[in-house]
Amino acid sequence: MMRALWTAASGMTAQQTNVDVIANNLSNVNTIGYKSESAQFKSLLYQTIQSKTTSANGETKPVGAQVGLGVRNSSITSKFTQGSLTDTGLDTDFAIDGQGFFAVMNTNGETVYTRNGSFNWSLGNNGGVMLCSSEGYPVLDTYGMAIELSNEYHTSKLSIDADGNVCYPDENNNPQPIGYQIGIVQFQNPGGLERSSGSTFKVTNASGEALMEVDNDHLQKSKVRQGYVEASNVQVVDEMVNMIVAQRAYEMNSKAIQAADEMLGQANQLKR
Repeated sequence: MMRALWTAASGMTAQQTNVDVIANNLSNVNTIGYKSESAQFKSLLYQTIQSKTTSANGETKPVGAQVGLGVRNSSITSKFTQGSLTDTGLDTDFAIDGQGFFAVMNTNGETVYTRNGSFNWSLGNNGGVMLCSSEGYPVLDTYGMAIELSNEYHTSKLSIDADGNVCYPDENNNPQPIGYQIGIVQFQNPGGLERSSGSTFKVTNASGEALMEVDNDHLQKSKVRQGYVEASNVQVVDEMVNMIVAQRAYEMNSKAIQAADEMLGQANQLKR
């Protein structure tokens, strides 16, 4: 019965984490480029009560007896399914149609990756204009450098084509690439990425190195959609159902603790 108390307590702790993950998904339902998460569980060690042996009469006992010691959270995984594309009408909003990620440089000088394409043009270090994320991080090109243009370009005339090329109108008012291309990368295992601040991710050994799409012909190329942003892939109905299931599992574990406590009370009263 003491084992039952600790086993049920581990279930309550695991379901509390599950509820926390679901609540975080619901709170980010309107976050641009957010990818939903799910809690994964695994069973704890099993205690052997009876092993496979023979009885006093020589009869074989082919099946042993093991009792589990509860559950714990093994991981919290991200789901990198495509979110719906929302039309914003802003020339500096971009959505990726595909499996790619934008590369930006954070304040620590590290390259991080995001699906949030809510960008802006801001003043650069050399007097020109620089393409930055909503957090102010410089957006990187296919060479891993910040996209900074000279002051001869007017930001109101700049556009981005489906391949990520920065374009400017020529004398016939036709947009032409000017030598800058937004870097789009993919990962062999995006589920291994580590979440960083905001909606950015960091490379880990589990995710593998970032693969630049323009340098890898075997990758299916993503498309950049100007004037759109990618909404979060959180399904509110699914999350609410998962919340109810987690609450019921938490309640069942609490009932198990209550039942074990009542049995212990009855056992203590047997001597009276």
